[in-house]
Amino acid sequence: MNEVDPQKLKDNILQAAQQRFRQYGYGKTTMAEIAEDVSMSAANLYRYFQNKQDIAGACANMCMCEHNEHIREFTRNKKLSAAQRLYTFAIEACRHNMSVMKDTPRAMELVQIISANNGDMVKKNIENQVGLIAEILSYGNETGEFQVNDVIGQAKTLYSTLLLFDVPIFLSLYTQEEFEEKAQNIINLIIEGIRKR
Repeated sequence: MNEVDPQKLKDNILQAAQQRFRQYGYGKTTMAEIAEDVSMSAANLYRYFQNKQDIAGACANMCMCEHNEHIREFTRNKKLSAAQRLYTFAIEACRHNMSVMKDTPRAMELVQIISANNGDMVKKNIENQVGLIAEILSYGNETGEFQVNDVIGQAKTLYSTLLLFDVPIFLSLYTQEEFEEKAQNIINLIIEGIRKR
């Protein structure tokens, strides 16, 4: 009898759940349907996840990690100046979220569930984003582009300013072109404030 790798099975459950959440939404997805999609009983599914909310949290965490890695990859491009990295941070966050919302119309439902029930996960994601901005600011200090005395404090402030591009609820208000123009204008203003004099 073949042993099933528990991590591989958990990954399969998350992929099946993510597909269901995208297609039918969180509210219209049941544990029994997710279990059926991975050819197991609902009772067996509870050995891996406590409930549907636990699965949704794991799916969201996986998506946030992928998103952060995507942004990190773009902003660590050695060919970019610190200013360009900051701009890339805002633009790539915007493009990624626009893509998710376009490809997954029911994503807002999941975002609301996760925000309401997984505050620690959301805070950790914010800390990761702030850390990446702090890395960009430090790089700007090193290259002489920026003059930022309190890197962490400024990174937190900048994240608050750039939140517009990272929160899905705002994405329906503007076109991608409008968002990118807003990002350019905000980043230009920020860079003017932190540029080394």
